[in-house]
Amino acid sequence: MARFILALDQGTTSSRALLFDEGGEIAGVEQFEFSQSFPKPGWVEHDPVEIWDSQLRAARGALEKAGARASDVAAIGITNQRETTVVWDRKTGEPIHPAIVWQSRQSSGVCDRLRAAGLEEEIRERTGLLIDAYFSGTKIRFILDAVEGSQSRAEAGELCFGTIDTWLIYKLTKGRVFATEPSNASRTLLFNIAEGAWDDFLLDALGIPRAMLPEVRDSSGVFGETDPSIFGAAIPIAGVAGDQQSALFGQGCVEQGRAKNTYGTGCFLLMNTGAEAPRSEAGLITTVAWRKDDRLEYALEGSIFVAGSAVQWLRDGLEFVSHAAETEALARSVPDSDGVYVVPAFVGLGAPYWDEAARGTIVGLTRGSSRAHITRATLESIAFQTRDVMNAMGQDSGISPSVLRVDGGACENDFLMQFQADILGIAVERPAVLEATAMGAAALAGLGVGFWRDRSELDTKVGPATLFEPDMSEDRRESLYRGWLRAVERSRGWANEDADSGVP
Repeated sequence: MARFILALDQGTTSSRALLFDEGGEIAGVEQFEFSQSFPKPGWVEHDPVEIWDSQLRAARGALEKAGARASDVAAIGITNQRETTVVWDRKTGEPIHPAIVWQSRQSSGVCDRLRAAGLEEEIRERTGLLIDAYFSGTKIRFILDAVEGSQSRAEAGELCFGTIDTWLIYKLTKGRVFATEPSNASRTLLFNIAEGAWDDFLLDALGIPRAMLPEVRDSSGVFGETDPSIFGAAIPIAGVAGDQQSALFGQGCVEQGRAKNTYGTGCFLLMNTGAEAPRSEAGLITTVAWRKDDRLEYALEGSIFVAGSAVQWLRDGLEFVSHAAETEALARSVPDSDGVYVVPAFVGLGAPYWDEAARGTIVGLTRGSSRAHITRATLESIAFQTRDVMNAMGQDSGISPSVLRVDGGACENDFLMQFQADILGIAVERPAVLEATAMGAAALAGLGVGFWRDRSELDTKVGPATLFEPDMSEDRRESLYRGWLRAVERSRGWANEDADSGVP
């Protein structure tokens, strides 16, 4: 009898693999970081082959640590950094260009052309998204423009496009399966979320041939089997979802109105809206949560571009700490930030501002400001950005959750979680198993092969959550937040030409 589900969690800075047993416990885990490339300011690229190699090593390492074989694994679930774009040769499997990462702004010029053509409203109506370099469609267009001859090759069916889920499925099956699912497809700017299909109008608007797009399947169900040479025996791939939708599922937010926030490289707040796909008027996006049994479910989402990567900046850029975990003690070493605010708009601001020209800013510095104050202000910025999105979500949905479920690496920081509860004025719930993103992929895969009967079965097997209750006066909360909003205004539009002129 198969004893495990293998979850592949391919993220922005590392590839991880986790083996979950029937009780939802982690039996083995392995992780490898991979290279980040920043060829120009605001550009971020990855090597797709390095992503594949690191993910394969992680999967094999997790199996080895658990003493497990392929025959012990009932299914594989995949969750991935979304929007990151790979284009490769259909025959050889070789990428024709580095992967353009979701954070990258290098397709901003493509976005400008779409806006100039008056397509913003039509694109938003069909996709639930804004025109922004964040999404995959403009990145595909950039690659086809950048690589000579690629447009004609794409039209001839010689090239494949995929987000990272599709790239991994293709590699795991040695090219036999070329597929994705709606939570990832809905992030491309090419997918009609009402119809649940690729949209010819959108493809024409960006000049992207349909021949290069993968088949769209249910998020839970068998996509195919890994090639036996990969792990020593074939394993079904039976669950796939973009990382944030996977975390929503992993957190058990399967009912309308439940919300979670994932603190990773970026910060992503999603609220399940069920069968409804509400249009946001407050700077959020509407996205597909998942598709099961041919039924689409939706979510409102606020995407914060920089969260955990701001902590990496403290560690690697400023060298304030040697390890990210040290930021908690450093932040607690001062009673407050002493009026310092950090706005980590290193690649612009996401929801609800959507300002590509915003740049990172530190305000409120005095001669008494220390690395402790800047560290504390950086952690606080993650919580402030989350409140920005939560406020917008309340405006759009009319729902004010009493609890925010949290996951991701940064939620291990007790200082940040308490400050998050304080600045929101609601409870923050951290699960016993922090690996909600991987758990979601495992749950989708396990359900896809009958390893578990339903999602609620998992909730009865995991341990109790940790609850952080707000412990700050409303006056203090609102005063701090007003300061944050002032700081955000200082960061906005900085990269515009007028700002570069030096004119106040």
